Amino acid sequence: MSNLPSEPEFEQAYKELASTLENSSLFEKNPEYKKALQIAAIPERVIQFRVVWENDKGEVQVNRGFRVQYNSALGPYKGGLRLHPTVNLSVLKFLGFEQVFKNALTGLNMGGGKGGADFDPKGKSDNEIRRFCVSFMRELNKHIGADTDVPAGDIGVGGREVGYLFGTYRAEKNKWEGVLTGKGGSWGGSLIRPEATGYGLVYYVQHMIQYASGGKESFAGKRVTISGSGNVAQYAALKVIELGGTVVSLSDSKGALIATDEKGITPELIDVIADLKLQRKQLTELASSSEYGNKFKWIEGARPWKHCGNVDVALPSATQNEVSGDEAEALIAAGTKFVAEGSNMGCTQEAIDIFEKTRKEKKNQAVWYAPGKAANAGGVAVSGLEMAQNSQRIKWTSEEVDQKLKDIMKNCFENGLETAKEYVTPAEGEFPSLVAGSNIAGFKKVAAAMHDQGDWW
Repeated sequence: MSNLPSEPEFEQAYKELASTLENSSLFEKNPEYKKALQIAAIPERVIQFRVVWENDKGEVQVNRGFRVQYNSALGPYKGGLRLHPTVNLSVLKFLGFEQVFKNALTGLNMGGGKGGADFDPKGKSDNEIRRFCVSFMRELNKHIGADTDVPAGDIGVGGREVGYLFGTYRAEKNKWEGVLTGKGGSWGGSLIRPEATGYGLVYYVQHMIQYASGGKESFAGKRVTISGSGNVAQYAALKVIELGGTVVSLSDSKGALIATDEKGITPELIDVIADLKLQRKQLTELASSSEYGNKFKWIEGARPWKHCGNVDVALPSATQNEVSGDEAEALIAAGTKFVAEGSNMGCTQEAIDIFEKTRKEKKNQAVWYAPGKAANAGGVAVSGLEMAQNSQRIKWTSEEVDQKLKDIMKNCFENGLETAKEYVTPAEGEFPSLVAGSNIAGFKKVAAAMHDQGDWW
């Protein structure tokens, strides 16, 4: 890949996967999989286009739009659309590459892809966002479809944006089909979809806690530090509270909100934060609030990992590379036993190496790390369930969807656990490597499907 421009985010994601495969017995037992990795690392298709739209002043604006259709061996391309100034091809290739193996771990028939634009929705009016979405979908509609590529929301793309995108697709194609997930509940959306990534993350960690404690412990009584304040963080926090844990932090790009009383961050405060985020406002709005100011401290420009005191569980749920090496050391020093990514590639490679080294050295007293491709697969899993409901023209109850989500996260955990035991045999008393097991399990499934379909031989 030396003839390509530098793509640091993608290269990090590729090396993280490749290194775990190389340090397992997979290539020793199946040397032909080396060629499969080389092929799977290249997207099947990359689409780039301009997005021309008009702001409220009547001025013409232009952004870059992308769709990376990475791998369709297991089903239609599936993955979110991100609207953020940092969006570029490297970021979307990293996200799409991760999505391929994450989707494989759900057990559903979904390939992997990712897309978006370097458009910043912050500070834009509803009309400006609508005009951008219409222009974006007028090009994207040529390349997607219910059996081809089914995008969803991601950073900057919520229910409002999905509505504008879906309406434009329907008008352009003159047909109603389940081409986007995260739709409104009255027009094809699935119940539990907004909650799914956060809920699924907590369900996954619940299995980690139960396995590590021999079934004796749960979230009850655990102190949990969470970063982010969007959908994933909000619903993870609410589920932790429901299961008896105490949430001690949330954050955004401006800083960290740290609880100062024993109750931690309450559901009422999370409702206030959810309203702020709908208005695209920052958590700093709470810093000067007389109503909440005595219940937390605000740390400007910080992430929460070094500021929460002793914690049992850490859930990075904001964006990529949000736990550095020194923050990983701080979490270990604070007594953290479980780290699971609600965000994609939430930990730097240095942080992962520290967690994995500690796992080996301290055996069952160590921190246990779970990668995003396994721990945050709940969102795309329920997107897959939304696709199934759309195909059948039916709607499942919240209880039905939640139970299916629980089953998927249980299988995701057990698949990574058992695969790790098979290909990276843990030492006596050592927790299996969930990062290695999840990487190998997801890769094996995709590579086998590619082989059966003649993509490599």
